[in-house]
Amino acid sequence: MSSPTGAHGEADATKQENEQQPQSTASTDATLNARAKSSNGAKSQGPKKWLIALIAVIAVVAVIVAIAVTRGKNDDANTSGVTKADTVTIGLKLAPVSLDIRHQSGSAIEQVLIGNVYEALLSRDSDNKVQPGLAKSWDISKDGKTYTFHLNQNMTFSNGDKLDADDVAWSINQLKEKQYYNANQVASLDKAEAVDANTVKLTLSTPDSNLLWYLTGRPGLVFDKNAKYNAKTEAVGSGPYTVESFDSASKMVLKANPKYWGTAHKPATQNVVIRFLTDDNAAVNALKSGDVDVLSPVNATLAKSLDASTYTVSAADGSDKFVLAFNCTNAKLKDKRVRQAIRYAINHKEIIASRGNVDYALGGPIPSVDPGYEDLTGLYPYNVDKAKELMKEAGYTTDKPLRLTLTYANTYGTELGDQLKSQLAKIGIDLKIDYVEFSTWLQNVHANGDYELSLVDHAESHDFYKWTTPEYYYHYDNKNVQALYAKALAATDEEESNEYLKQAAKAVSEDAPADWLFGYRVTVAYNTSVKGFPNKLSQTVLPLWQISKAK
Repeated sequence: MSSPTGAHGEADATKQENEQQPQSTASTDATLNARAKSSNGAKSQGPKKWLIALIAVIAVVAVIVAIAVTRGKNDDANTSGVTKADTVTIGLKLAPVSLDIRHQSGSAIEQVLIGNVYEALLSRDSDNKVQPGLAKSWDISKDGKTYTFHLNQNMTFSNGDKLDADDVAWSINQLKEKQYYNANQVASLDKAEAVDANTVKLTLSTPDSNLLWYLTGRPGLVFDKNAKYNAKTEAVGSGPYTVESFDSASKMVLKANPKYWGTAHKPATQNVVIRFLTDDNAAVNALKSGDVDVLSPVNATLAKSLDASTYTVSAADGSDKFVLAFNCTNAKLKDKRVRQAIRYAINHKEIIASRGNVDYALGGPIPSVDPGYEDLTGLYPYNVDKAKELMKEAGYTTDKPLRLTLTYANTYGTELGDQLKSQLAKIGIDLKIDYVEFSTWLQNVHANGDYELSLVDHAESHDFYKWTTPEYYYHYDNKNVQALYAKALAATDEEESNEYLKQAAKAVSEDAPADWLFGYRVTVAYNTSVKGFPNKLSQTVLPLWQISKAK
């Protein structure tokens, strides 16, 4: 199996343009410069008068064109004559704690860095499909254990260092050796080898149907093995942007990478400012006042106040899953009847309605955009009476309630917690809400697994493996689910793999180690002067090279 050259275009074209276009040339069109270069090599036919006159005319035209081009550059105008701003400001909800993408957990860091600052061996589009990245094509052996990637040529990092197969192999092997974040996603990968400067071979111990997709994320990121920098506050990548500045409490500033090797993903805007706005009302006010040009996400209810003539508002299914996780090692929650009662007691329609009726009901661990999805909402329909029966069997009533604590990040607001507290009170659960900083949640809940109930938006796609990893903060251990998932990974046929995933997802949902409150349909809003913002999957895939704003 092989893939065509795609997303980044032919790297040879980049080399050709660099060779044919001297630094002093006014044109940005490689074909025009190529013609100019080839005409310089023509043999002289003698100083004919008509030729001298023609040269004079050309010289005058060249001066006029040069003036026009210079003015165009000074005005930041594009080829259609629309004057573009040199800065676009985007408002995001979550901020990365640091820039160290090899160690720092959370999707916020992936959202801003992958595809913008760091690039992976492969990329993915807004339909969640694998596309070429640093590799322009690849071949897979019949047994599914050997992947050969053919890289683009003449690639560089932002510091000018060359990027080739040695960097790719080193980065992937380092991920495995040092167990960087998400190394477990490619557990079946034995080693990466640089066959030559433009070819990388990956060898697996067992087939992995998810491998290509995982190589679009952290496991596929390529780093400069010779660069020295503080990864928490700085970044040296190969992407179209560099990090100009970063403050996790305020904003990140991205600047177009002058050494970017690609042509297809050349930034349309020189500067992108990302502001981190946790308060929904403040975020909408920032959009209305012009402090930001884009909001992703925007509160769906508040978005209704935006004037349609000034702002574009859209929503699309994504990989986000609002998961109410139950700590399966907790003495109170080991009782399956309690977990099932909680699921029956939650009124998902009410929760979704309170959020603007944009999100969709999700009854299991796989979102609609991922392989293996099926509608599992019928497994635990809203049924307070059934929930009360299960709680009574477990020894609890409204007069003798079960006391539980829900811990979640205050970035999600208080409404969800209040709704769950009210709904669960009806079946004999006294729910205490512990609102914490997101960094505290990452440490106490995600890293240490110290909680009873927890709520978070799991934005990652293809993350079913978390339900097969007892060490993960869910602490869920089901041998049948693990066996089904292993079969899904080993299957070389896509339909067969999806069928095993469906079986595994249904088994998880039936066992009730969590409730999936809803599939989050990300609503984005932006000024109509903005073009090129990715409407779909923007919580996880946020390529910014196309974004621009008319002045």
